[in-house]
Amino acid sequence: MSATKTNSKIEPFWLNKSQMAASAGLTVQCFDRWGVEPTARVGRSAYFLVSDVIQNRLNREIEKQHPKKMSLDQLDPQQVTYEKYRLTKAQADAQELKNELAQGHVVPTDFATFALTRVAAEAVGILDGLVISIKHKYPELTVLQLESIRRELAKASNLLAALGDMVPNFVEEYIAETTE
Repeated sequence: MSATKTNSKIEPFWLNKSQMAASAGLTVQCFDRWGVEPTARVGRSAYFLVSDVIQNRLNREIEKQHPKKMSLDQLDPQQVTYEKYRLTKAQADAQELKNELAQGHVVPTDFATFALTRVAAEAVGILDGLVISIKHKYPELTVLQLESIRRELAKASNLLAALGDMVPNFVEEYIAETTE
């Protein structure tokens, strides 16, 4: 937009407020609300360029299509706008999580606990029968050696049995490490 200047000579392509409003099919009051800055002033009359009016309307449409974004700290927690922002953000986060879940990139912690507990239970069953299998394959092993193997397998079995209880702690540890 051009800056307002004071002139003593009126240019032929300038239109005063009533001429500009009439050419746009508006009332003078409506044209005033548009807030177009005059190109020049001669006495008490303000003059406008059609290009300035068009630019004003284009800028207005751009603002309508691309409203200015407000940051969270500009919103008042007591206002409905803030609550709408929170709701919209929560909905967007929930949809993003659903998409990640549908793509198999994330799984619920309850499912992970269930799956790991099942695998651990099967592993414990294998470990329980391992000492007997070793005894049959290697009869030369002493009772002391077999008992030592049994103790180590019991430690592993106990660890696997507790896996379901350890998953929530693993999740918290993972989150702490990845968010730092």
